[in-house]
Parts: sequence; structure tokens; C-alpha cells
Amino acid sequence: MVGFLLNRFGQTLMTLLVMSVLVFSGVYLVGNPIDLLLGSHATPAERDAIIQAFGLDKPLWQQYSLFVIHALQGDLGNSYIFNQPALHLILQRMPATLELALVAFVVALIVGIPLGIVAGMRPDGWMSRSIMTFSILGFSLPTFWIGMMMIMLFSVKLGWLPASGRGATVEIAGVPVSLMTLDGWQHLLLPAFNLALFKISLIIRLTRAGVQECLQQDYVRFARAKGLSESRILLVHVLKNTLIPLITVIGLELGSLIAFAVVTETIYAWPGMGKLIIDSIAVLDRPVILAYLMMTVVMFSLINLLVDVLYALCDPRIRLGGR
Repeated sequence: MVGFLLNRFGQTLMTLLVMSVLVFSGVYLVGNPIDLLLGSHATPAERDAIIQAFGLDKPLWQQYSLFVIHALQGDLGNSYIFNQPALHLILQRMPATLELALVAFVVALIVGIPLGIVAGMRPDGWMSRSIMTFSILGFSLPTFWIGMMMIMLFSVKLGWLPASGRGATVEIAGVPVSLMTLDGWQHLLLPAFNLALFKISLIIRLTRAGVQECLQQDYVRFARAKGLSESRILLVHVLKNTLIPLITVIGLELGSLIAFAVVTETIYAWPGMGKLIIDSIAVLDRPVILAYLMMTVVMFSLINLLVDVLYALCDPRIRLGGR
């Protein structure tokens, strides 16, 4: 296990290095933030002063070297717009994004796995066909369109739920949490379900395929021949073996929920990292964009590591870092 962890740590460092080169080059070669910050009425002296203050007068390789040196010290640069450390801005918005992503993830599991089991146990029934139709709609309909339709129905027409914002929060260890208040839950339900809808459809299909595959295996036939009940066969033999490949996909999807909640956060004005990165891209706030992308790489690497460990725990045949 120790060898496996060290190997993955080395892979994470290499991934961060490669991504830093790609992201830095891509971000710093597109557009000019000075034009957006100063406008067309700035004097040449003002432009030169801002360019020197931001270090944009140096060659690209030198700017990257300074970025790496400062990043190793925990400094990812200051935001051009907010004049605050970019990492601090990201960490301020991270609790809201993590809260939204985790609630959406739990909703996707609670809804998707049972529906997938039902669809897999009786694939030719009307309920299975209805569930698969729902999953097709979840895949096909655009997230932004569903989000707007949900706002129109539940907020504008019915007035049941608020359309934007995070609502009231309670600080736990200095971190604001919406889950501890009724108003926070009301603000959280719509964006969480909107973010979870695509994942629900994916989990339904994966679970259904896994259940159908397991039902055709010899160990299931043998269990039925021994007279075991269908519920015991489902829980002990089918579900456990279905979850093994599902864990890998679910882990990656959790990472995508955290990293790519941009559309949902924008539609519902959710004050998370996604909303921040959209605002930063609009004004070419390069340090914030870099900090967000590097944090995303780190989160994906940690989630992949956790998935590998869970995979080994669920399947005793798999050993990490050993024979």
C-alpha cells in the first residue's frame, strides 16, 4: 500500500507539472487583460506601469518560472480584479461548490442505483422502459435548459423554491454551511437536482447493465438452485458485484461534479468556484483561472486515489502495491 501511495503521489506531481505548462501557456497566450482593465482611454505610461506591476513585461518562460517558484510556496498569484490572493478567492468559494456537488452526488446515488436495479431485474417490464426513457431524457436535454425550466415551474409559477442564491448559512469551524438551515435547503434543492440529473441517467444505465450481467452468471444460478430468496441474491451476489465497476465511474463523476458545476452555478447564481471562474474568464483574470484549474487537477487526483483504495476494499482479489 505504501509503494502504491508513493507511486500515485509521483504521478500526481507529474500531472500537475504537465497541466501547469499547458494551462499557463493556454491562458497567457489568449487575450490581453490590460485592455480589459484599463480600457482604451489609458495613457501609455499607465499601461506600462500596470504591465510591469503584473510582471507581463517578462518573457513567457520567465513568467512561468516565477509562477512555479511561487506556486511551490503556496502562492498562485494575486487576482487582477480583486487584488487578493487567487488561492484565497478559490478557497472562499470552495465550500459552496463542494456542498452543491456532494448533495447532487448523494441525490444521484439515491435515485440512480435503485432505479437501475429495478430496470435490470425486469428489463422487459413497463417500469423498466419508463426508467430508461427517463434516463434518455436526462442525457439528451441540455443542463441550462432544464435549469431554466425548473426555475420557471418551481420558482415563478408555483413559488415553492427560490430561484437563485445560497440562502441562510451556519458557520461550522469557520465554514459557512447551507445544509443546517431550512432556507439553505430550499435554495439548494433546485441546483442540486439540476446538477444531478445527468449523473442519475448515467448511474441508471451502468447499474442496469451490471445487474443484467450478474444475473446471467453461474453463481447467481447456483444461489437460486440452493433456494435463496431473490432479495438475498440481489443484495449479496448481484449488488456487490455490480458496485465494483460502478465505483470507478462514480468516483470520476464526483470529480466532474465539483469541477464542472459551472453551468448550474451560473444559472442559479450559486456563489461557488464555477461562478467565480466564469466571471474571471470574462475579464481574463489569469491568476484566478490558473488557481482554479490547478485546484481541479489536485481534486481529481485525490478522488482517483480514493477510488482505487475503495476498489481494493470492495474486491479482495485486488491488492494495491503488492502481489
